[in-house]
Amino acid sequence: MSLLERLNNDMKQAMKNKEKEKLSVIRMVKAALQNEAIKLGKSQLSEDEELTVLSRELKQRKDSLQEFENAGRSDLVEKTKTEIQILELYMPKQLSEEELVQLIKETIAEVGASSKADMGKVMGAIMPKVKGKADGSLVNKLVLQHLS
Repeated sequence: MSLLERLNNDMKQAMKNKEKEKLSVIRMVKAALQNEAIKLGKSQLSEDEELTVLSRELKQRKDSLQEFENAGRSDLVEKTKTEIQILELYMPKQLSEEELVQLIKETIAEVGASSKADMGKVMGAIMPKVKGKADGSLVNKLVLQHLS
C-alpha cells in the first residue's frame, strides 16, 4: 500500500473517530506531498520522494518543538509533540544506534576514509543508505567520532 493510500484510509478512519489532531496532521502531510508532486511536475511521487517530504515535515516539527520549549509555550509544545507522534507512524522503522554504528564503519571502509578531512565523502555515501531511518545530526556526530 502506498503512502498516499495509507493516508487516505487513515484520514477516513480519523474522520469516523472524530480525531481532529490526527486528521489535521494527515491533511497537512497530504498537502505537502501534493505540493511536492506539483513542484516536481509529476502526477505521483516515488517512495523515496515521499520519504523526503515526510522527513522534512518531521524535522520542521522537531525544530519547532525546540523553539516552543525555549519560549515556554507549553500549549504549543503538547500540540507539536502530538504531531510528531502521528508523523512518526508513517516513517520507516528507525535504525538503532548499534545498527547505525555498524553501517558507518562499513561505509568508512568502503570509501577508504581515514581522517576528518574525508567527512564529506563518508556523509555523501552514508546518507542515501539511512534516508528516513536515522536523524542526520546523529549520523554526523557518529561519523565524526569514528573518523577522529
